[in-house]
Amino acid sequence: MIRVLIVDDQVMVREGFSVLLNAMPDIEVVGEAVDGRQAVAKVAELKPDVVLMDIRMPEMNGLEATREIVAADAEAKVLVLTTFDLDEYVYQALRAGASGFLLKDASAGQLAEGVRIVASGEALLAPTVTKRLISEFSRLGTPRAPAQERIGDLTERETEVLVLVAQGLSNGEIAEHLVVAESTVKTHVSRILVKLGLRDRTQAAVFAYEARLVTPGG
Repeated sequence: MIRVLIVDDQVMVREGFSVLLNAMPDIEVVGEAVDGRQAVAKVAELKPDVVLMDIRMPEMNGLEATREIVAADAEAKVLVLTTFDLDEYVYQALRAGASGFLLKDASAGQLAEGVRIVASGEALLAPTVTKRLISEFSRLGTPRAPAQERIGDLTERETEVLVLVAQGLSNGEIAEHLVVAESTVKTHVSRILVKLGLRDRTQAAVFAYEARLVTPGG
């Protein structure tokens, strides 16, 4: 069972998501929180597999809560909920350690699948939307020098795999594109994360955009 904590200041949203997720045979909602501060405490208490995190909340917003949760537990998986697909706070949350994001108007199937994807760590969530969001806010700033310097730690093939990860491709799709075994791609991805000191594929995608390996529209 995938254990989920729902964090949102609107009771109807929390109740709606709870009903949808608890209807799934492999997902259990283990708790709810009304703001970021309560979320941090609940995560420490309940140790959920996935945290569904709203961004705009009183007391402590979802961005600050995500930072605290990930700082306390590097394995924590936060799925950000937002009303807008181009939301600067979402981009900041990804950089802070969120594993992905989902629009609040997602269907029950999309919500459940999003939770499963983030729980497994297998692929970026909603890659086309994530790519557009990361592209937009990377474009507004200058390349981050530390990111560019660390590219040299990667082999040519690892750099190629990183670019494909940033474009939203799954391991299977990358394997097909490069004509290699999927297990080989998994090995490359693992090595990329270790070499760059990143926690998951989402942060790898952010890194690729910030280092300008992938550019807006590219």
